[in-house]
Amino acid sequence: MTLPLTGVRVLDLTDGLGESCGRYLADLGAQVTKVEGPGGARSRRAEPVVDGVSVPFALRNANKRGIVVDLDDAAGRDRLRQLVVDSDILVESHAPGMLSARGVGPAELTALAPSLVFVSVTPFGQTGPYRDWVATEQVLYALSGVLSRSGAPGAEPLLPPAGLVEETVGMHAAWSALLAYYDRIRTGRGQVVDLSAFEALVHGFDPGFGTQGSAAAGRSDDFPRGRPDASNFYPVFPCADGHVRICLLAKRQWRGMFHWLGEPEEFADPKYDTIPARFAAAGTLHPLIEALFATRTRDQLVAEGAARGVPVGGVLSLGEVLTTEHFDAAGALADVEIATGKHARVPTGYVSFDGARLGIRTPAPQVGEHDALPEARRETQAREVSGTPQPGTRPLEGLRVLDLGVIVFGAELSRQFADFGADVIKVENAKFPDGLRQSKRGAALAASVAWGHRNKRSLGLDLRSPEGGELFRRLVVEADVVLANFKPGTLASMGFSYDELAALNPRIIVSESSAFGSTGPWNKRLGYGPLVRAACGVSALWRYPDNEELLCDGSTVYPDHIAAHVTAIAVLAALIQRTRTGTGAALEVAQADTALVQLGVQLATESLRPGTVSAPGNSDPFAAPSGVFACAGDDEWCVVSVRDDDDWVRLCAAIGLPELADVPAFRTQPERIRNRIDVDAVLGEWLQTRSPAAAVVELQAAGVPAGMMLRLPELLTDPQLAARDAYTVTHHELLPKPLPTAARVAHFSTIPDPPLRQAPVAGQHSREICEDVLRMAATDVDRLVVEGILQPPAAEPSRVGA
Repeated sequence: MTLPLTGVRVLDLTDGLGESCGRYLADLGAQVTKVEGPGGARSRRAEPVVDGVSVPFALRNANKRGIVVDLDDAAGRDRLRQLVVDSDILVESHAPGMLSARGVGPAELTALAPSLVFVSVTPFGQTGPYRDWVATEQVLYALSGVLSRSGAPGAEPLLPPAGLVEETVGMHAAWSALLAYYDRIRTGRGQVVDLSAFEALVHGFDPGFGTQGSAAAGRSDDFPRGRPDASNFYPVFPCADGHVRICLLAKRQWRGMFHWLGEPEEFADPKYDTIPARFAAAGTLHPLIEALFATRTRDQLVAEGAARGVPVGGVLSLGEVLTTEHFDAAGALADVEIATGKHARVPTGYVSFDGARLGIRTPAPQVGEHDALPEARRETQAREVSGTPQPGTRPLEGLRVLDLGVIVFGAELSRQFADFGADVIKVENAKFPDGLRQSKRGAALAASVAWGHRNKRSLGLDLRSPEGGELFRRLVVEADVVLANFKPGTLASMGFSYDELAALNPRIIVSESSAFGSTGPWNKRLGYGPLVRAACGVSALWRYPDNEELLCDGSTVYPDHIAAHVTAIAVLAALIQRTRTGTGAALEVAQADTALVQLGVQLATESLRPGTVSAPGNSDPFAAPSGVFACAGDDEWCVVSVRDDDDWVRLCAAIGLPELADVPAFRTQPERIRNRIDVDAVLGEWLQTRSPAAAVVELQAAGVPAGMMLRLPELLTDPQLAARDAYTVTHHELLPKPLPTAARVAHFSTIPDPPLRQAPVAGQHSREICEDVLRMAATDVDRLVVEGILQPPAAEPSRVGA
């Protein structure tokens, strides 16, 4: 098949951070050429290494070509300039200023190739007081606010599983690159993009000031010092063959559980229909559930739960994930050659395009593997529209998106398009309201709605009525994209399958998403994020090593936000393809597949060395000293990561003990790992007398990766985020005060930041859309309102669109 990004040429100068960006673009069909120095990228030696193969490098550089270009040599820099002239996108992750010092920075290369999209991916961005800081994944978890919400009350905070940061950053870079490229198609102009991994994680992994899930009792920035007790949100229970997790969110789900328990008298009170009441009674309720589950297997509990309307999912280890029937039947995992002669069981990719899953086609290249090949002839590219760029225009202006999405994923997916100029129409039915609109504490509007539905319009429409369905079909004719995240088969059951919609509008792009995909034995399972995480191995890794039942992912909504980004990238790739072919496409993304790909390194390693991958807690298995260390103060922590022996020498000097660098037990990384307890103790003693901020400043000045654990309110005053204006505020007349919100996904040279039009109330633009888009007469609109087919708001805000 012809892939959606066929003809797009990408130069990939990343090394470690950002490599997943090029991998996803290559999966989608771009010709991605990895450019390395004579010795190869440092990431070729990234752990885990199995039989001489770096698993992270192998997975994140599959589907790419590989050439050697020596940027320290004049001839090498000339070759890079030649390559740039015939390229569309360049992605790099060098230290700020490094390329410019060699005459091949963004200013020089975009002057040479004005239509080039130049994307820089660095830990903290090209500006700000942290610009020259060094970071690891663990350091970014600490600084981003993620660490402060992970772990048990009274214990040290717990680092989430490895690999998720790199994948999150890579997806933000891919979205930014394609957004700028789509803008180039419209305008002919290139773009310089400055993407900070820190900001990508703050805004895109599980944002504290962004769309949130339904179980957290209040906004997540209300969490107490010492981390919240999230164990009751989605509790885990032992059973006959392992553990299961349940999600009791809706009243009907609790009633199903109540009947399953035999209708115990002490829980007959209707007050237990509410989440807070059940949380308060967990000490009594959970033993009853534990006794019920103890003699049943996971499969039995999942099946009976489904029959009773109670969401239950097994908690799987990575080894169990690799052999799960569903992922095999759905094609989510496959045995793939990841290096010459080396096969591993790996996730097959994020997205299916017109029924074909886009994943690994060729293994990662050897150093300079394609040096001797002539430059491949450019394939048919997206048709570029030559025009005069208009100041203040956004890349997606002129596109219309029909948004049938719900909850966090649905809100975040369509917001990506609304923020950059598309006319996003949220289609919602008052008879089946979006769960995100369920406000807490009696508020007139949920904060998540204000965050997730900014810049959109709302159409209240009964899609299940014949005339409502016909109105939607008329809208499809006027639209470019349809987004949905219903259970598989729901759109088709309503008469809105891709084939039916494409018959109305051959240019339409339809994206469907669900928890476990449309095929395989789990395709009808309820799609709550906690159950997805449990089924994919995320939960089993997100725990303390000595406690299998205390899963610490209860306060996150991962992978909703990142799955939304993955889907948005695929939709944008389909739009780019449409400029070449004139036809639309059918896309599918399963949230489970997103989690699997993001855990790809651990899954592949487990398949190569069964039984070796388990929850590491806060210790990096491949580095020491590393981890979360207590500092002076109440529940104050920082993360330090010593990547190699050079870092160790710098650390010893920074803490005033240079002689430690030559102690035989500590001299090399393998020796320090063997003596982890002792080496961690030396660092811990130094840290416990200093505040996190003071310690981090000293260590970063020496070039040692370190980061203080920031709580969510502290993000709003962090010097780096403030210097880069990472946050702004959004207003809504139904909220008592402004809300902090992400200002942008990245810094673009000419693409404006997103506007901040307030989120609509349900049905706010129903009349407007019917009259302006469908050109309906006011009398016809009035009739549909009377019949309940069209649903304007009961009481419109006084300042619509303010």
